[in-house]
Amino acid sequence: MRVRSNGPCVLCVVMLMMAAPAAWAAPAEQGDSDVPLAAKSFALSQVRLLDGPFRDAMRRDADYLLSLDPDRLLHSFRLNAGLPSQAEPLGGWEKPDWPVRGFSLGQYLSACSFMHSATGDGRFKQRVDTLIDGLAQCQEALPDRGYQAGYLSAFPESFIDMFERNESIWAPWYVLNKILAGLIDAHQHCANPLALEVAVRMADWMTARMDRLPADARVRAIESMQPGTGQIAAVGESLVDLAAITGNDEYVRCAKLFIRHSLFDPLAEGKDCLDGRFGNTSRDGRHGNETVLETNSLARLYEVTGKSYFRNAAETYWRLVARQRAYVIGGYTDFERFFPVTDFAKHLSRRTCETCNTYNMLRLTQRLFAWSPGAEWMDWYERALYNHILAAQDPIKGMFVYYMSMKPGDFKSYSTPLDSFWCCVGTGMEVHARHGEAIYAHDADSLYLNLFIPSELTWRERGIKVRQETRFPDADTVRLTFQCPGAATFTLQVRHPSWAEGMTIAINGNPVDAGKTGSYAHLHRLWHDGDRVDLRLPMRLRTEPLPGHPDMVAFLYGPIVLAGELGSQGIRDEHLYLQDFRTHDKGPLAVPPVLVCDDPSELVRHFEPAKKPLCFRSQGIGKPEDVSLVPFFRLHRQYQAVYWHVLSSAAWKPQELAVEIE
Repeated sequence: MRVRSNGPCVLCVVMLMMAAPAAWAAPAEQGDSDVPLAAKSFALSQVRLLDGPFRDAMRRDADYLLSLDPDRLLHSFRLNAGLPSQAEPLGGWEKPDWPVRGFSLGQYLSACSFMHSATGDGRFKQRVDTLIDGLAQCQEALPDRGYQAGYLSAFPESFIDMFERNESIWAPWYVLNKILAGLIDAHQHCANPLALEVAVRMADWMTARMDRLPADARVRAIESMQPGTGQIAAVGESLVDLAAITGNDEYVRCAKLFIRHSLFDPLAEGKDCLDGRFGNTSRDGRHGNETVLETNSLARLYEVTGKSYFRNAAETYWRLVARQRAYVIGGYTDFERFFPVTDFAKHLSRRTCETCNTYNMLRLTQRLFAWSPGAEWMDWYERALYNHILAAQDPIKGMFVYYMSMKPGDFKSYSTPLDSFWCCVGTGMEVHARHGEAIYAHDADSLYLNLFIPSELTWRERGIKVRQETRFPDADTVRLTFQCPGAATFTLQVRHPSWAEGMTIAINGNPVDAGKTGSYAHLHRLWHDGDRVDLRLPMRLRTEPLPGHPDMVAFLYGPIVLAGELGSQGIRDEHLYLQDFRTHDKGPLAVPPVLVCDDPSELVRHFEPAKKPLCFRSQGIGKPEDVSLVPFFRLHRQYQAVYWHVLSSAAWKPQELAVEIE
């Protein structure tokens, strides 16, 4: 892609698509880029999940998506446009009087578009086409209500006026970005030409809206917003994506207008500015999801401009968050805000780890991997995917967790199907349709195996199919089988995870060099039809301390975080399924045992494997009773502990006496 000025008008774009539908219908592997990418993701349509936990999660998500009524999602859009609607309003953040109403439709569009690519199921395209028709009708009707041409939302344009005047208003640009992103995804994954037309009109409105605002007022509006109320720069990512499709570099110029320089100038210089400038409480650091969305926009700007400012800021953000500010599951923030890295022990609360944060960090991680492939990125991706994203979906109803509480003795609570619609519901709808994205990647001469997830890849450009069969993480073996009818020479790059000391690789039964931990093994050869690659990924039980607090530890087996089963007494459905995620704080808590061990380095020696895979039981060190550890992503509907307080025998004595007295 080469972005150029004076992009085509909407009519020209549509005529081009009609003249050459095949060129426009194929979804991009990864967003077009002027910067050469070292590795590219495969299109979702080229990867099919096989039986396993991620396919199960995708099926639950698909069932939920198909259960929703498009007319109910369109209801507030139609009311705002003066069009009739007999649909019953949705609840939660989609109530007709809620400030961010309409964002769920954008994320639903994206989710159905991804699901169509990931499964080939035409029902999702039908949903998308119905919604696009409805949105186009609303956009056409809105000028008759006094709105500027191209505007499209379920709330009035006056919300943008309020934002520009620095009046209190909750995240209107965040909503507009979700709608624009959904339109682009509908075009890319469902070949819907009307979606592109609506998106172009909407982006033209955005550009005109930003251009009419004086520069000082624009900067003041962007820089003065309180944490969590703006999420404004996120729209830059969608604008750059649209520029890549249409060739109109006005959208790139507009995307740059949304940058918060107070945040990204320090990050571009390698400085940590995430504690923010709003005070010293847990609510006052910079907003986690807001900043990661903005960082994704900067990463996308790097790909079309090549400017080191954007890349430096994105890479600094990732390393600050993933390496210094994340809990063991990969999630981060408390009450949605960053806090000083020295204060983790003060932040084991019931509102840690907003799920949206982690989803958007996964997207950022894929971009950074594409620039410079390395195991560091995918080691973190794997951890966050299993231990936060997979753990955040209810296995019975398919609903979604907002805050993944790290408070020992807490439990998970979920959304309801029709009366929640929080941002993390939108995230959940999208992410479980995208599990095929990061498993594999490629360059001209290499195929990367990044994740050990049962799946089948069709590398169309090379005429190759790869089938990955595994029961990982329940088993430590993986088998790849190649279909290469004409034989092919390329390098298979196999991630050697940092946790897999002693990993082995065999090709057709013959051992080969597996490389070093935390790297990729390079297997270059002429591949033939029927070739097999067998991996063994040794896993061991280990501990990881809460950052800066060695007396609080979590347990992992391989990449899998283990949590304690603490029973379910007192937990009722009203605690598990919430219309308002904040009411979770009113639910019951359990008191977890402590672990008594005089030599913390020997802690894992006091755990024995249980009968079920990935499960362990402490032996004599749990006080007042021993504990069972199970995979956190499988632990639902009961109290849990991810972090454990470790005491010496001497420190336990006074507490033991207190317990006996009670």
